[in-house]
Amino acid sequence: MRTFPTLLAAAALSLTMAGCSFVYKPNIQQGNVLDQAKVDQLKPGLTKEQVLALLGQPSVHSPFDQDRWDYVTTHQKHGGAVETRALTLYFENDVLSRSSGDIFAMTADEQLKAAAQYPMVLHNKKKEAEAKRRGGG
Repeated sequence: MRTFPTLLAAAALSLTMAGCSFVYKPNIQQGNVLDQAKVDQLKPGLTKEQVLALLGQPSVHSPFDQDRWDYVTTHQKHGGAVETRALTLYFENDVLSRSSGDIFAMTADEQLKAAAQYPMVLHNKKKEAEAKRRGGG
């Protein structure tokens, strides 16, 4: 009879531990990992081959639109929300015509944190703008 309380305690302990956040959740990075220096080298006029040499194969290459390449990356920190960023390249006649995307953009929280480092500078700029608007400056 002594094994039943032991089994019951072990079951309760395992259920309790399963609900805890003691389980390690690693950071998960998927998709293209691009280098800022290489992306900065992109400019209209590069051929598809030159872009491939710089950035590698795009993660999304549509068979229906050969003139659009998407480099997409997702990042999840310790089981949290998945953050998705993308760089889209547009080609005309196999030559890069333009690009768009936010692959190196900061998140809103990162922007607020960075802006909070300079409260006096932002405050003084606001005062200067008000003074100019009123004609006093």
